[in-house]
Amino acid sequence: MKIKSDIFRAYDVRGVYPEDIDEESAFLIGRAFVLFLKKYNKKKQLNIVISRDNRLSSPSLFKALSSGILEGGANVIDMGLSTSPMFYWCVGRYKFDGGVNITASHNPTQYNGMKFVRENAVPISGKTGLKEILKIVIEIESSVVGGKKFFVAKKVVADREKIKKKNVFTDYLKFNLKIVKKSSLKEFKKISIVVDTANAVSGPAVAELLKNLSCKSKHLFKKLDGSFPNHSPDPLKKESIKSIQREIISRKADLGCGFDGDGDRIMFLDNLGNPISGDLITALLAQIILEERPNQKILYDVRSSNIVRETIKRYKGIPVGYRIGHSFIKAKMREKDIVFGGEVSGHYYLREHYFCEAPFFVLIKVLEKMLQSKKSLAELINEYKKYFYSGEINFKVKDKEKVLNKIEQKYKKGKILKLDGIRIDFEDWWFIVRGSNTEPVLRLILEAKTKALMIEKKKELSKIIGS
Repeated sequence: MKIKSDIFRAYDVRGVYPEDIDEESAFLIGRAFVLFLKKYNKKKQLNIVISRDNRLSSPSLFKALSSGILEGGANVIDMGLSTSPMFYWCVGRYKFDGGVNITASHNPTQYNGMKFVRENAVPISGKTGLKEILKIVIEIESSVVGGKKFFVAKKVVADREKIKKKNVFTDYLKFNLKIVKKSSLKEFKKISIVVDTANAVSGPAVAELLKNLSCKSKHLFKKLDGSFPNHSPDPLKKESIKSIQREIISRKADLGCGFDGDGDRIMFLDNLGNPISGDLITALLAQIILEERPNQKILYDVRSSNIVRETIKRYKGIPVGYRIGHSFIKAKMREKDIVFGGEVSGHYYLREHYFCEAPFFVLIKVLEKMLQSKKSLAELINEYKKYFYSGEINFKVKDKEKVLNKIEQKYKKGKILKLDGIRIDFEDWWFIVRGSNTEPVLRLILEAKTKALMIEKKKELSKIIGS
């Protein structure tokens, strides 16, 4: 076997099973991960956590990955089925030396992959270690690492006696529930909510959370099924939210929320069944947090509406705009001691959760705000709908750099920011164009003070990029 280097992406390892990623590649990656960690951690015996989502290929990849880690001389801590947020929390809370979560996030059932962290749940990205792990894998494949020969197992069977179990399900839920105000516990039963976990791994934890909150809830596709028979585990796709929209309308529910394949993203819908952009939820959470803890730093990604920055300032916070991507955001939050961060994609990060995703925190705070304000979610979000936002528009292009340079020259009179692609701000509107990490695609988002200006500029930019 020769490992496919393109499965090592910007933030994780991901590919189609078994064409791109299989048991042998998982074994090699496990072996390489131990060698990688040993370069930075001088402990004699490393304890490495492995968790997994409920994809059909995850159990066999777990055995292979475990075998590689054990052969490398490290201990394996088996969390079993787990969401990514629970996995991160476990590594940080119990001070393990690193971890791997076997998941392909929101991708369809034929995909699988791995997310890696160091101690304290610090993510390992392409720029902070994945490329180095790939290099070690290639060295193992050629049977030479530092002059020593290694046997690459063709048939992988993990030594179960050397694998220790760690169940943090109850502790993780308790940690999330401790923020609930006592006054809210009596009131949650007034709220009607529809949730959709897409037959994915977040189902059991979401069900238990709702049970503890005593909301009137309808849980769609709660049963675990790694083939995802009802719809894609990606709540940002229009076809994935049709069921939840129907239930909200038919039940006259107060809100809905959908989780992705590994439970690290949460997407909200209001009481009318309308999906809510992630940046508006960031604005709402910024207000909630700053009302309780003023003068804190709040991070938002550069695609976010200007209302996010304005809201943070209004409630005496310190806004920090930053590039897109969980590994970059988590690093910046640690560096600047930022209390909360949000992305348009529905990732929300919290300092108390080791600067990692905290979807349950966000859900609890939204529910409490609805109770405290006596407003519907639609009414709360309408307060932030000050501008006209295009959403993301994708263009296939042959030469991304050439197009970006052309755009920069045409709009050079604006305020230019090259933090992630190119964002250019004017008095009445702004736009961002950034390239995909994996495809010959440019993504455009723009926002304006009037609908007419937004439509005009969208046509103008679309013509430039499309040509």
